[in-house]
Amino acid sequence: MEAVTSSRKYHVIIFGASGFTGNFVAEEVARYAADMTGDERLKWAVAGRSRARLEVTLKHVADKLAKPQLITDVDIITADVSDKQSLAAMCGQGLLVVNCVGPYRFYGEPVVAACVENGAHYIDICGEPQFLERMQLLYHTKALDRGVYVIGSCGFDSIPADLGIIYTQKHFKGTLTAVESFLTISSGPQGTCGHDATWRSAVHGFADSGSLRQLRRSFGYKPLPVVGTKVFPRGCVFFSKEIMQYSIPFMGSDPSVVKRTQRFLFEEEHRSPIQYFAYVGVGGLLSVVKLVCGGLLFWILVKFSLGRKLLTSFPRFFSLGLFSKAGPTMEQIEDTCFSITFFAEGYSVGTNPSQGPPNAKICTQVLGAEPGYVATAIAVVQAAVTLLRERHSLPRRGGVYTPGGAFYKTSLIRRLGDHGFKFSVAKD
Repeated sequence: MEAVTSSRKYHVIIFGASGFTGNFVAEEVARYAADMTGDERLKWAVAGRSRARLEVTLKHVADKLAKPQLITDVDIITADVSDKQSLAAMCGQGLLVVNCVGPYRFYGEPVVAACVENGAHYIDICGEPQFLERMQLLYHTKALDRGVYVIGSCGFDSIPADLGIIYTQKHFKGTLTAVESFLTISSGPQGTCGHDATWRSAVHGFADSGSLRQLRRSFGYKPLPVVGTKVFPRGCVFFSKEIMQYSIPFMGSDPSVVKRTQRFLFEEEHRSPIQYFAYVGVGGLLSVVKLVCGGLLFWILVKFSLGRKLLTSFPRFFSLGLFSKAGPTMEQIEDTCFSITFFAEGYSVGTNPSQGPPNAKICTQVLGAEPGYVATAIAVVQAAVTLLRERHSLPRRGGVYTPGGAFYKTSLIRRLGDHGFKFSVAKD
């Protein structure tokens, strides 16, 4: 563990700990810290706008873990994204800031800027491609110059997908060239539900999708080379024999994050780039009908300011119950889990990819608990610990990275496996 100094009182600061997801992250940090002693002891603090709400968060954590002694020396820092001085003061006290304040397109950049300017590493749980890619464009060089790591999407979006492909590539004997992933979420009798903040991020992201295309042109990237046979995306709705249910393209940040990782590994490590397509299972025909009707209404409303106001004001109605202002109940969280299955193909050792179609396949899987809050909290805490413990294994000496780009040489996959995730190769 990197040692704290007189100028850095804390290893980790959880910014936005009083928010819905921040509560879970604070709880997971406390759970992890409880197992550490002596020089390995984790010193952490919570931060946000309201001291009173942060006190409630710490009491909730103590009650949940039935260990009030865990929070006796956890400090509270008052900081607000609209107050640059408060952010600078916060970042100056920690080695690493975990940012849980979203939507990131509105509130994320001041925190990234403050971390870079004040020498604190930064990790978030963002699933917004516009924000993630914009931060890379604007802050990579600055972060590199200051020796600061900025690593986005370290929650469910997108550690399972990005590290899942790293895992698949490590276990494939030969040259891996293409991967399709299928996400399925299993829930109990109450179904599953997400918090309003995720819904708002999706609404504003889809409304501003044109800016993402313009942003990507700013990088001036050449297309990644296609190794072996070119793979094409499937339809908008199709029946997947792989998971035996109807599926659609995954609309989250996974494809964006994975592609950025593959570009980094190709340019920096000279690794063969992988073609990647992500899908999510939606169930049977009735689910497809509901999805199509809800999707059409969403696409119409998201184009207009009044429509976006309606969408964000009534998330439960317009998301068909998938999101709400209250978020999921504890029973829903406890009864929900996820699975991402990777179907990959490539060329066996000694085979030339230019000489014909792929001749080898592999199937891998990542399993975990409820994705939005439980798995996300575990993932971001283990990413933070990995950064603090294995900074020598991260690329260069700083910069803006994806999880796969930052952690591909570290023990993060093993750490995740020790804390509830399961990475495995499917048997034939």
